[in-house]
Amino acid sequence: MQVRKLILGTIILINLIIISFGIIFTPRWFWLLLIPFPLLIIALYHSFQTSHAILRNYPLVGYFRYFFESIRPELRQYFWESDTDGRPFNRRQRSLVYQRAKNQRETVAFGMQSDPQAVGNEWAAHSIFPVHIEDHNLRTMVGNSQCKQPYSLSVFNISAMSYGALSRTAITALNKGAALQNFAHNTGEGGISQYHISGGDLIWQVGTGYFGCRDENGFFSPELYREKSTRPYVKMIELKLSQGAKPGHGGILPAAKNTPEVAAIRHVVPGTDVMSPPAHSSFRTPVEMMHFIQQLRELSDGKPVGFKLCIGDKNEFLDICHAMQETQIMPDFISVDGSEGGTGAAPLEFTDNLGMPLYDALAFVTTTLINYGLKKHIKIIVSSRIVTGFDILKVIALGADACYSARGMMFALGCIQALKCNEDVCPVGVATQQPHLYKGLDVQDKYVRVAQFHRNTLRATVEIMEACGFKTLEDVSADKFFRKVDSQNTLSFQDIYFKNTGKLVNNRSDFAPEVFD
Repeated sequence: MQVRKLILGTIILINLIIISFGIIFTPRWFWLLLIPFPLLIIALYHSFQTSHAILRNYPLVGYFRYFFESIRPELRQYFWESDTDGRPFNRRQRSLVYQRAKNQRETVAFGMQSDPQAVGNEWAAHSIFPVHIEDHNLRTMVGNSQCKQPYSLSVFNISAMSYGALSRTAITALNKGAALQNFAHNTGEGGISQYHISGGDLIWQVGTGYFGCRDENGFFSPELYREKSTRPYVKMIELKLSQGAKPGHGGILPAAKNTPEVAAIRHVVPGTDVMSPPAHSSFRTPVEMMHFIQQLRELSDGKPVGFKLCIGDKNEFLDICHAMQETQIMPDFISVDGSEGGTGAAPLEFTDNLGMPLYDALAFVTTTLINYGLKKHIKIIVSSRIVTGFDILKVIALGADACYSARGMMFALGCIQALKCNEDVCPVGVATQQPHLYKGLDVQDKYVRVAQFHRNTLRATVEIMEACGFKTLEDVSADKFFRKVDSQNTLSFQDIYFKNTGKLVNNRSDFAPEVFD
C-alpha cells in the first residue's frame, strides 16, 4: 500500500507541476503531459482493478516484471545457458545440426565438455581393428510376406509433422530435401497437402481424426483412403494410436493455424480448434485393430502398413501381439515414440508425466516381438530426440531398424528452439501459418540444408560404425554401448535392457523362441 501511494503521489505531483507551469508561464508546458498524464491514468486504473495483484500494488513498476518475464527465454538462451544446459536440445546439439545442414566444419576443439563420470554418460566401444564401409546409404526393407509392395526405407527419415502445425514453406522444403537425398517424409496426421508433393517419398500417417480420409461425420472413409493411399508417392501407411508428447490425448490444431486451406485438406471447419479424438472409432479391440490394418493394406494395393504408439500399459501391447497370433495378420512395421517426443501443443502433464521413455519402450517392444516370434516379420521405427549418428546407432543397438527425426529436421530448416510452436508466431517461419513469417523461409535454400543434414548425419553414423568394427547395421549390438548408471558402475545396454533375454544380435535374441511361423 505504501509503494502504491508513493507511485501515485509522485505521478500526481509531476502532472500538477506541469499544469501549473503551463498556466503560469506558457501553454507549451502542456505538451509535457503526453507522458505523465497517460501514466497517471494507467496507475489509477491498476490501483482499483483486482485481476493482477502485482500491478495493483505496484501500478507502473509492476510492468517491468512482466516485461522481463516475457524475454526470459531469450535471455537464458543467449546469455546464461551453457552449451550443455539447454532443453529439449542443448546448444551443442543444435549447433551440430546447423553445421551439418550448412556443410560447415563440425569438429570441436580442446576436448569434451560433458563430464564422462556423470551418471547417465553414454559411450560406445571402439575397435582397434576399424573396418571400411563403402555404402553410406543405410537402408532397410519394410514389408513382410503379407505385403505386396515392400519399400526400401532409409534408416534416418523425417518424423510426423502435419501441414497446419508446420508452414507450407517448411513442408515443401522438407519434402524437396527428402527427394534430393532419397529418404522418407512422414506427413503427420494432418493429411496429404499439395506441399507434401514435391518429389519426396511419403509415409502417410492416419490418425484418430482420419484427416484426409474422413466422411462428413468424422468417420473413416474407405473410398477417400483408397484414392490417396494408391498414389505412387505414398510408399507406406502409418496408423497412429498415440504419440510420445501427449499419449492418449489426441492431436491439437489451434484455430489460428486452421486456415481455410488447412481445413479443406483435413475436411474440418476452418477457424476452429481441431481436436483429434483420443481413440480410433474404426476399432476398439486389438483383434479389430489387426483387421483394420489388413483393410488398410488391401485398400492401398498391398503397401506396407504399420502403427505408431507410445508405450503405456505393457499388457496392452502384449494383447496386440496376441491378436497378431490369433488373426495371423502382421503389421509391416511398428513406430515406437518415447515420452521425450515433442509437439507444438500439449498439456504440461501429458508432456512431462505420461508415457514410457524411448529406450525402455524400445527394449520392451524388441523383447516382446522376439519372444512372440514376430521380430523377423516386423520392422521397428523409432522417434524422440534423434539428431546425431550416435543417437541412431543407440536405438539400432536396442532393436530398431530405422528412425525418425522431427526437431532435428526443424533445426535444419532454421528452427532456433524459440518454444513458440503453439502460438503461431514462429520467428523463423517453420511452425506458423502467418504469411509474413513463413515467407521468410526460403525453400530453395532450406531444402538443400535438409538434404545435407541427412547426408552428413548418415556419414557420421557410418564413421562410428567403422570405428566400432560394425560392417553392417546387423552387426550393431547392445553389448557395445555403455551407460554410467551410478557413481561407481557402468553397464552395457545389454545388461541394462536385455539381461534376462539373452544376447541381442541382429535384432534377435539367442534365447528367443520362434512361435510365429
